[in-house]
Amino acid sequence: MSVQERKERERASRERLIVATARELAEQQGWDAVTTRRLAERIEYSQPVLYSHFRGKREIIGAVALEGAAEMAAALRAAASGADGRRARVSALAHAYLEFAERNPAVYDALFQLDGGLTFAHEDTPEPLKDAFAALLETLGEVAGEGVHPALFTELFWSALHGMVTLTRAGRLLPEGAEERLDLLVERLAVL
Repeated sequence: MSVQERKERERASRERLIVATARELAEQQGWDAVTTRRLAERIEYSQPVLYSHFRGKREIIGAVALEGAAEMAAALRAAASGADGRRARVSALAHAYLEFAERNPAVYDALFQLDGGLTFAHEDTPEPLKDAFAALLETLGEVAGEGVHPALFTELFWSALHGMVTLTRAGRLLPEGAEERLDLLVERLAVL
């Protein structure tokens, strides 16, 4: 292995460590606790080393979001592929989405609530974000209904799921109605 290859591997390893540490800290204490000073202390590198990888917290949030988008896409596909029939696939996908948000609140915030410097719904949208949407579209596109654009239907369904996540986390929806809400969404919005 050349010196250059070794340095590139070390750099990639440090970058993964920074992202993992930021994510861990955010999940434990919230994004306000994630500072370059704290990250530098936790990973035992200087702040200039962090800045050699990321220009600041915004880029770190973006890196966590991209990692989370890839994980979300995998979880959605796994849930949908394990279900038999259109209704079961849509229900499994919706459950997987809500479970991902519940298990990974800081990642969910990085994806959809915080400014990570990422563009959505544009040509230059990063691939992991496009793929997460594609994971939704693959299942939801088949239940959009005749004459309904599959991507628009997917955006509407996704918006409803996001609203459920956001309102539940804010204590605006009663927890005991969660399953009924999800069943209603699946039954009434999707053409099964």
